[in-house]
Amino acid sequence: MVGWMAACALSAAQAGTLPNANADAGAAGKSLAHAERFDYGDSGLPQVAADLNERILRIPADASGTITLEATLFKPDGPGPFPLVVFNHGKNTGDLHQQPRSRPLAFAREFVRRGYAVIAPNRQGFAGSDGTYRQEGCNVEKNGLAQAADVAATIRYMSQQSYVDASRIVVAGTSHGGLVSVAYGTEAAPGVRGIINFSGGLRQDLCDGWQKNLVDAFDQYGAHTAVRSLWLYGDNDSVWTPALVSQMHDAYVAHGTQAQFIDFGRYKDDAHRLIVDRDGVPVWWPAVHAFLAELNLPTAVRYAVASPHEPKATGYASIDAVDAVPYVDEAGREGYRRFLNQHPSRAFAVSSEGAWSWAEGGDDPMALALDNCAKQGAGPCRLYAVNDRVVWNANTQTADNDDTGAHGADTRALASR
Repeated sequence: MVGWMAACALSAAQAGTLPNANADAGAAGKSLAHAERFDYGDSGLPQVAADLNERILRIPADASGTITLEATLFKPDGPGPFPLVVFNHGKNTGDLHQQPRSRPLAFAREFVRRGYAVIAPNRQGFAGSDGTYRQEGCNVEKNGLAQAADVAATIRYMSQQSYVDASRIVVAGTSHGGLVSVAYGTEAAPGVRGIINFSGGLRQDLCDGWQKNLVDAFDQYGAHTAVRSLWLYGDNDSVWTPALVSQMHDAYVAHGTQAQFIDFGRYKDDAHRLIVDRDGVPVWWPAVHAFLAELNLPTAVRYAVASPHEPKATGYASIDAVDAVPYVDEAGREGYRRFLNQHPSRAFAVSSEGAWSWAEGGDDPMALALDNCAKQGAGPCRLYAVNDRVVWNANTQTADNDDTGAHGADTRALASR
């Protein structure tokens, strides 16, 4: 399950929907239009590029180096050494090599601001990594441990880099990556101070008793782990019920293992998507901040990081004036009505040839809406609306959208089973 939504089309009879876009997302429930915005007051701090100095690394998965992992690195400027956060991705359905490269931008930005390096490895069989995914049948415990071997390989490699402080490491993950992070705790390197589990687990609907298998896995991990952990789960998670989450946590801590549990309540239409959303940061960061402080790790903002530019309202029309949207036909207006039912952060883009697209969630829905609109091949696209304001300028037939494409179309992370 991808933690953002998008829809797009050409306003013409022969045009179809862009592949892999969600054209029938439906209402998203209560709005987060007034979600908290962090004011870092960081104008006097050293500036880090908006791309967080992103680099793609190849990490040896074994001693021979014949199998390598594709990994995304984010870090502050300078030689370091920086404390390290390892972020472990979730698992989509289908061909795992087609799963996008892990790029947890909203997550990484908060840590880079505070002077951390962040590495996001793709495990074997995922995205551009070599090797094959190890399922281990219906044995969830073995699955997690097999995946954790790639986390161990990543930490061995990163610990040898001059810009990494190998004595200050945190391992975090979401969904399947949360389970993998907890599994890694059974064999954690000496410098690993803590583990952060965002909605972790592995759902195997084709396995009889998959819930018990999952609880048993956490039971075994807890019996062999000495590293402290923080668990964050929500009430409206589409993958785990609150009752199952309680069983997993109870089994894990039954052995005396320290694992603080945070129930962050409901989040948008699905708590499972929390970590991929920029809007989710004010929900999860306070608990993570406190956890890092307990581990004697940095929490103060040390670097200024540019965020995607959000254009100003132009007064062209009210946000709910469906008939004011230029160029689109009735299908495009219906798409705009669906856009109005989405949570901020959201964006709607149009072209003078009738193409349109909306996107919601993730790290930069403006860039995603513009990119998906442009893929219709119907001329340049411009933003019409962002969040709860119309940004279209009738005089120039453009929008105040400078820098909206600075991050490219892939500024989104994955939250998946």
